[in-house]
Parts: sequence; C-alpha cells; structure tokens
Amino acid sequence: MAEADGAGTPRERYRAQVRAEIKQHAWEQIGTAGASGLSLNAIAKQMGLSGPALYRYFSGRDELITELVRDAYRSLADTLHAVAAESGSASPGAEPSASGKAAGAESSVSGKVAGVEPSAAGKAAPGTSRTADLAELAHALRGWALEDPNRYFLVYGTPVPGYHAPDDTTLIADEIMRMLLDACMALPPRREPAPFAAHIVEHRQWAEGHPAPPAALHKALTFWTRLHGVLSLEAAGHFSGMGFDPARLFDAELDDLLDG
Repeated sequence: MAEADGAGTPRERYRAQVRAEIKQHAWEQIGTAGASGLSLNAIAKQMGLSGPALYRYFSGRDELITELVRDAYRSLADTLHAVAAESGSASPGAEPSASGKAAGAESSVSGKVAGVEPSAAGKAAPGTSRTADLAELAHALRGWALEDPNRYFLVYGTPVPGYHAPDDTTLIADEIMRMLLDACMALPPRREPAPFAAHIVEHRQWAEGHPAPPAALHKALTFWTRLHGVLSLEAAGHFSGMGFDPARLFDAELDDLLDG
C-alpha cells in the first residue's frame, strides 16, 4: 500500500502503518457488517487503542470510507492501466472476441490486482496511455470484482447511508471511464446509431469532454450497465445453485456487446 511504502520519517512511517492497519480492520468490518456498520470505536478496541487515539489517524467514519473508496478506485484503475500497457493499442479493424479470452485474461488478472505497481498507471497516464482491447478490459474488471466483492460493492453497490463522497473521488472514476471510451472508439462501427445515441449528444457531461462520437458513447454506457449488472449478481452470489457457469454468461453478454 502506498501509505506504508517506507518513505518519510520514522514518525510518518509509523503513522502510515497505523492508518493501513485501521483500513484493514475496516475492510474486515465491511465484510461482516457492511459499510453502513463501520465503527471506528470497534476498530480502536480491536487494535488496543482508545477511541480518541484512533481519531488522530482518521477524523471520523466518513474520512475512513473516503480513503477506502479512493483505494478501491485506484486499484481498479491500476489494473485496467496494466491491461492497456500489455495489450497495446487496439486496431480500428480488430475483431475482439470474448470467447476464448476468459481463461487467459482472468487468470492473469488475479495476479495483477493486488500487486500492480503504481508506476504502471503512471506509464499509461492520459496523453501517453495505450488503448486496451475492450474484451480484455471486461475480463480485467470481472477478475478485479470477484477477487474482493466487498471492495467492488463499496464503489458500485448501494450507497452508504449518510455518506457523501467528496468530489475528488470522482476523478479516478472518470479516469476509468476514459479508458473504456478509448476502447469503444477503437471498435469499428457495426450498425446505424440507435436513437439513444442522438440523445447522448446533448447529454454527455458524464464523458468529461472525451471526444468519443455518439456511437462510442452509447457502446460505453451499454458495456458499463450490462456488465455491471451481471457482475453485481455474480458477486452477490445470486447465481449460486442455478447450475450454469457465470463466466460463460459473462462471455455471452460481452460477445453480444461486441457484435452489436
């Protein structure tokens, strides 16, 4: 974790280590009681600290949640940047296929998520980034989500009651969306733009000035909503006992998106 990377004075390193330990206990609490049940006093008790002592590291529940949200978004962004750096620039004439990539992409992602070097994101920063294959981004997203469902649901699940994320947390989310838009722009047009694409032209604030044409904007939104729908059900365990392979359903949805 960046906070405990050994830089700074002994006091700064100690503070970073304690903050990292607090966040680890917070993730454990979220795993058992959900983000709405997060309690700094309970974390302090687990760590052998007094409540006031813990508040020297985080001013309150909302600051702690914000740190967890930033960590989650940064982890996903770094994972997708690593995929883009490895896959290179997608050709406009390429025919990406989800089928056949799931096993290879997914197995490689599981080893990247927690161990991605922050420099990977730096090498693929806006202006110098390479465009990832859309199918590879999809499998990277799935691997990241299933590796830690609690982390996934903190940023893409039900909002935490009473919590309002500061504006700067959206910057990393915007970075993730830009990668998706870049990948959608690299796809060849398959059909006439749908009526919704025309609507997007007048309602594209969410794209944050990205130059993607209406068809690519539509593709990105469809990709984001449909795949998150499948992932949310899978990560929550709703496919358990239904008898089918969720990975195959994910591939089928992805192939349909790429063919559309």
